[in-house]
Amino acid sequence: MAEASWFDQGARVAVLSPEGVGKPLDYLAPEGGCFLGAFVEVPLGPRRVVGVVWGRGDGRFDAAKLRAVARVLDVPPMRAELRGFLIRMADYTMTPLAAVLRLATRTPGLFDPPGARRVYRLGHGSPGRETEARARVLEVLREHGGAGFYLGELAQLAGVTSQVVKGLVKSGAVEEAEQPRDLPYPRLDPDLPGKDLSPDQAAGAAALRAGAGAFGVTLLKGVTGSGKTEVYLEAVAECLRQGRQALVLLPEIALTSEFLTRVEARFGARPGEWHSGATQGERRRLWRMVAEGGCQMVVGARSALFLPFRDLGLIVVDEEHDTSYKQEEGALYNARDMAVLRASFGAAQVVLASATPSLESWANAEAGKYARVDLKSRFGASELPEMATIDMREERIESAHWISPSLVGAVLDRMSRGEQSMLFLNRRGYAPVTICRACGHQIGCDHCDARMVEHRFLKRLVCHQCGETKPIPTTCPSCNAEGKLAPVGPGVERLAEEVTERFPQARVAVLSSDLFGSARALKEAIGEIAAGAADIIIGTQIVAKGHNFPKLTLVGVIDADLGLQGSDLRAAERTFQLMRQVAGRAGRAERPGQALLQSYQPDHPVIRAILGGDEEAFWRAEAEGRRVAGVPPYGRMAGIILSGPDLQPLFEIGAELARRDAPLRRIGAQLFGPAPAPIARVRGRHRVRMLIKAEKAAPLQAAIGAWLRGMRLPNNVRLAVDIDPQSFL
Repeated sequence: MAEASWFDQGARVAVLSPEGVGKPLDYLAPEGGCFLGAFVEVPLGPRRVVGVVWGRGDGRFDAAKLRAVARVLDVPPMRAELRGFLIRMADYTMTPLAAVLRLATRTPGLFDPPGARRVYRLGHGSPGRETEARARVLEVLREHGGAGFYLGELAQLAGVTSQVVKGLVKSGAVEEAEQPRDLPYPRLDPDLPGKDLSPDQAAGAAALRAGAGAFGVTLLKGVTGSGKTEVYLEAVAECLRQGRQALVLLPEIALTSEFLTRVEARFGARPGEWHSGATQGERRRLWRMVAEGGCQMVVGARSALFLPFRDLGLIVVDEEHDTSYKQEEGALYNARDMAVLRASFGAAQVVLASATPSLESWANAEAGKYARVDLKSRFGASELPEMATIDMREERIESAHWISPSLVGAVLDRMSRGEQSMLFLNRRGYAPVTICRACGHQIGCDHCDARMVEHRFLKRLVCHQCGETKPIPTTCPSCNAEGKLAPVGPGVERLAEEVTERFPQARVAVLSSDLFGSARALKEAIGEIAAGAADIIIGTQIVAKGHNFPKLTLVGVIDADLGLQGSDLRAAERTFQLMRQVAGRAGRAERPGQALLQSYQPDHPVIRAILGGDEEAFWRAEAEGRRVAGVPPYGRMAGIILSGPDLQPLFEIGAELARRDAPLRRIGAQLFGPAPAPIARVRGRHRVRMLIKAEKAAPLQAAIGAWLRGMRLPNNVRLAVDIDPQSFL
């Protein structure tokens, strides 16, 4: 330990308090001293909390009045690289340091002492007396394979008491064992032979290998099916050869299983996993092994970015355009942007991979800030699908039906050849609105200003904002009329009903996140479909991401106009990305594919761009429109969200903020609002939004800090700052 980082008198500690203490606090060093980055236990009021030693005490306080650090915890210390990243992230996102620090320490049992712990996993015996509770326990264990659960964790996940688990132990259906808490992961071998690469892929892999060992960002842009994964796995191999660690971020847990299999085939062992589906024991083990160098590679969700890597050499952000990389609650951040920031602190390489990159990444590559590698053709014999529109203005379609005669004919043609068709509609559930035909009442959520969505398979109405559910009523809650409630518009479940009616001989599969209780169940369904178990696949956007169905040759988009409505500045970009991604599912093997887009606006510029195939022309046109408007990525934005139990105080606070906007005007920023949020109430709290727009080079965070400084809010009102907002709801 370097002498300059050893403190034997005073220490500044950043505490992990739920109250979100804004700045590090001064404490006396414990007997024997403490060191920079150490995890410590400190008194805070009447409690003891965990913190990280952030620096030397500044000496301004009377040592006699300071409380002492209680003890230094047996946890690998937080490295300077991670501390620096967290400070910069807190400053950039305008999030209290304590809240950002929690992202880096949100691991169950992290501060427990080392040693073995009792875990429970699937046994080989019979469960004996079969009950619903026992079945749930066994289902959770099957879902997670050989992972061991702590007793309380397993009981909670299965929704049973610990006695149910212990009963299964007695029967032998569940095995109880002592497991060391923290074991190193199997070593990955970067020199195992990978797949044969096409010339396109080999050139891309060589470019990525050349960038290893230093900070830099590369946009890996490849058409769907071009083999981007195999290319960036070669960058992983080079990183491992250099003795450094690699992180691959994926947008969906559902994609993790297939990807892990590919990693194991390439390197001979499985990497570490980090996502909400991993057990508490596995997450604790991974956190420790990453810090100690016992895990070379992590595959995870956006929160894996905050793991304490010992020597992080590569971050891959797969499907970098995906909106799920933006955290919309708590600390508001975009994992794609924070990946670049984190890599800059540790001389790490960043690879942003996508067939349809975000305009931000495209613009950075155009400006020369990012390198760019293009894969312009599909791997092997497969060709890009032919794309066309179906002009719905010319189709004769029955009432309460959504599949055009032209699309019906195309599906029948594929069925006659033993090929698969996919019908895509980006709406979950049965119908987005339930309306009373007697009084016009639309059934809404009791806690949000949002309509409830009928989910007929679940026999429930569901609020997609807060998750509230209720049984589907038989009478109108407003006028009590019976038998007058009617669904309006289609969701994937209603589309499945129409498909069953029109194609009675077809085997139909519906892929929607609502319909699978676990990632394992979804993985099994996808595997069965890939093996040919369905003739027609109906899906939401979950089907657009990375799945490979060899027999799929037709994609039909039911409502290509859906994303073009509204005032979202990224509406065109997101529609373009989604349509191109969905279309890319077709023709990924030897058989040619076709994508048909049903549209009432076939001449819309975005629809024409999707069909035209000149993606660069679309990005250039979209970029020019944003540049003229001075909006991201050629300008800066920040959202201000006020929320509370009553609406009027929020408008009063917003009006007061609007009156005292001098710090914003000094940097040339414009302030819009206050105005009700489009979804004005969520989980019982009213929401009012304001929007700040500024030039690209404007010191936005400093101006917002000065603007909000001294603003006192009632205890029941929250103010959130969203730098670089992705959603305006």
